[in-house]
Amino acid sequence: MATKTASNYTADSIQVLEGLEPVRKRPGMYIGSTDSKGLHHLITEIIDNSIDEALAGSATHIWVTIYADGSVGVQDDGRGIPVEKHKSGVSALELTMTKLHAGGKFDEKVYKVSGGLHGVGASVVNALSDWMRVEVRRDGKIYFQEYKRGAPKATVATTKKSIALADITSGTFTKFKPDASMFTTVDWDLKAVENSVRNRAYLIAGLHFYLNDDRAGIAKQFYFEGGIKS
Repeated sequence: MATKTASNYTADSIQVLEGLEPVRKRPGMYIGSTDSKGLHHLITEIIDNSIDEALAGSATHIWVTIYADGSVGVQDDGRGIPVEKHKSGVSALELTMTKLHAGGKFDEKVYKVSGGLHGVGASVVNALSDWMRVEVRRDGKIYFQEYKRGAPKATVATTKKSIALADITSGTFTKFKPDASMFTTVDWDLKAVENSVRNRAYLIAGLHFYLNDDRAGIAKQFYFEGGIKS
């Protein structure tokens, strides 16, 4: 894969096309439904953001954990979401997580290929979560921001007390807990998550996936040297 570079992925890469309240009023418009299928679409969207980093040649490992309290964590070793101030006046991280149609997926210089909802996924997941925390590792620092039902609790800051799944030099870690008032169920189906992870590992050669379910003490790894050929 290509060498990881941050120089072409800056705050200027984040483009705004307008708040998150529509998502909470009409969640089905964004994730298809509010049943189990819609619930699992949340984790798929966050994983696909990490997949895009792999497709861009900037990530080779993705960690996914289902925690005992029903929250989910996803981490990659990609470039990390930009954190500097965007021309809109707020951090590029906050913009990405709280505004619809904000992200780097619209810029072909940043992502030649991308999946997910193209700049909509992360903010939609945030809007439909009771809470979310995002940690970004860039430039030797750990930046973070926390949200409550899509709204930032404070501005982006740095921390030395990471809760991420892996101690790596760069990348993004997202932990969220679905808002039970938005879904008919918030019970994660390990088999559904496992199938989603395995399928993506098949498609992208050389990508390491680590899946853990703390509820049952289950840990699995998926890696296919030749992708589909394997």
